[in-house]
Amino acid sequence: MGILSKIFTWWDGATIGTMLWSTMNGEHVGTDAQGNKYYRSARRKTPEGYEKRWVIYDGANDASHVPSEWHGWLHHSYDDVPQSHLPPPRIWEADYTPNATGTAMAYRPQGALERGGKRARATGDYEAWSPEG
Repeated sequence: MGILSKIFTWWDGATIGTMLWSTMNGEHVGTDAQGNKYYRSARRKTPEGYEKRWVIYDGANDASHVPSEWHGWLHHSYDDVPQSHLPPPRIWEADYTPNATGTAMAYRPQGALERGGKRARATGDYEAWSPEG
């Protein structure tokens, strides 16, 4: 299924057409820690004055895989590649974790249907509203 999935599917990495177009019309400018590859158009400027920039994801096409520094570059916040704009890493910074929404690893609070649908009764200072008063 490998070559067929690269021809017909776009949601799990780039198709063959995208890879060919990127190789012929793009200039590879960098790769981030997750393995995503970043390109800009070889012609550099569009008629509006911008250069076209894009990312080819390493794995599933999920925008949350783009680190903030590369997001800024993709959206023309600055012209140079992000390595020239990065501050030194802080000791308290956590590594990237993918967005788990919609997966088995997603957060399920107490009372969620996936956890049995039973939640603790309200206690303490909670008083139910009644229309009488």
